[in-house]
Amino acid sequence: MAQFSRTWWGQRFIAALEAFTSPGRLERGRPYATGGRVEQYRVKDGKVSARVRGRVNPYCGVYEEPHYTTRISLKQFTEQEWTRAIAHIAGRADLLIRLLLREMPDSIDEAFGDLGLHLLPQRAVDITTSCSCPDWENPCKHVAAVWYLLAADLDQDPFLLFELRGLPRERLAKELEKSPLGRGLAAELKPREMLPDPVTIFFTEPVDAPADGAIALKEFWAGAHRLPPAAPAPPASSVPALLIKTQGDYPAFWHKDASFLETMEELYARVRTKSPNMR
Repeated sequence: MAQFSRTWWGQRFIAALEAFTSPGRLERGRPYATGGRVEQYRVKDGKVSARVRGRVNPYCGVYEEPHYTTRISLKQFTEQEWTRAIAHIAGRADLLIRLLLREMPDSIDEAFGDLGLHLLPQRAVDITTSCSCPDWENPCKHVAAVWYLLAADLDQDPFLLFELRGLPRERLAKELEKSPLGRGLAAELKPREMLPDPVTIFFTEPVDAPADGAIALKEFWAGAHRLPPAAPAPPASSVPALLIKTQGDYPAFWHKDASFLETMEELYARVRTKSPNMR
C-alpha cells in the first residue's frame, strides 16, 4: 500500500476498499498497476475509466494480448446532502481553513459522519465497477489496478475525492467562500499585490574631480609605499598524517576488523616504496 499511498487519505482509501474487498483480489492488480499495463487512464465528471492490457494465456485460448475497458465510479451525494455537508463544514474553522489551503483535514470523514454521510467508501454498494474481461469476480485484477492508480492520484490531489462524490473542486471553493467565515479566511489567504515604494537614495553620487597633480606611472601602479614583506610559511606539522590520525583506529565509516591507522600506515609504506620521492 505504501508504494501507491503515501498520504493518510490515500491509505484510508485503500484500507476502506480492503474492508469490504478480498485483499488477495486487490493484490492481483498491483503488478498491473506497476507494470505499465493501465493505459488511457482518466478521471472525468467524477468517473474513472481506463484501458488495461491483459496477458497472453494459451491455456485459456488467448494467443494475442487482449485489451479490456475498465470503469469505476463512487456513489455520488444528492444535492440536498451536499448542501447540508457544505453548511456543516463552513461552520467549522478547523476544516474550512485547511480546505481553503487546498489541504485535506484529517477529521473530514468524521465531519461527514456527523451527518450520516461518508466521504470514503464504506460498503461495496458505494462503488460501481465494470470490466470487459471474462473474470466474473469483483474486483478483477484490471479493476484493482485502476484502484491503485486512483489511490496514487488521491495522494497528489485529495479534492479528487469530492469530485468522485459529485462535487467539483471549483464549486467546493465557491460554496465555502460564500459563508461569512469563508469570506474572511479567503480574503486573508489571497495574495495581495504590493507596489514598490520609492525612497530617497542616501548613497553618495560619483562626481568628476580634477587630479591633485601629475602622478608618475610607477607610483600609480606600485603605490607610494612598499608592501609589507610576505609572512613566513607555517612550519610543517610534526605529526605526519595528522588529519588521518584524528579519525582514530576505528572511525564511523570503517567497518573492517583491522585498525584503520595500521591499514593506512601499511598503504603509505607501499606507496613510498614504489615512489621514493613521495613524502
